[in-house]
Amino acid sequence: MTDGNAPSGNIVLIGMPGAGKSTLGVVLAKVLNKDFLDADLLIQKRCGATLQHVIDTEGPEAFIGLENDVLREIDVCDTVIATGGSAVYSDEGMRHLGEIGTVVYLQISYESLLERLCDLDERGVVMRGGAGMGLRALYDERVPLYESYADIVVNVDDLSITAAARRVAASV
Repeated sequence: MTDGNAPSGNIVLIGMPGAGKSTLGVVLAKVLNKDFLDADLLIQKRCGATLQHVIDTEGPEAFIGLENDVLREIDVCDTVIATGGSAVYSDEGMRHLGEIGTVVYLQISYESLLERLCDLDERGVVMRGGAGMGLRALYDERVPLYESYADIVVNVDDLSITAAARRVAASV
């Protein structure tokens, strides 16, 4: 990973669905005068379908492979990059993002996540354990992965999007 001062000027946001990566990323890009890129939108554009449709028709492992390819191909500078929550399943993609930017884990407690998420079935969330996998199991599976790839961890519990963006900006 980087030392927090990526020469490219990129900031890569990782975290659970509902942590605010995309929403916070737009605000952070404005605060820091950077471009913004949403990796989920790149995947949707490539496939011509929603994330949920791709997961439903191709399956979680095929989606992860596609996501890995998309992440590895990102080549930008001075950009805030919002990844999908499942990006951490893509080791090659995450290593590439770590080489081109500072990886910031938007940490959120399980309790806060429960309050924020109401549409898990329609969000395009990869459940490697199958459709019966619960949110708690997903959270427990992913948190160690987020922590392992993060250069910086910023807790966003009980923060507005603007306050969270300012906290991230002060951390990078």
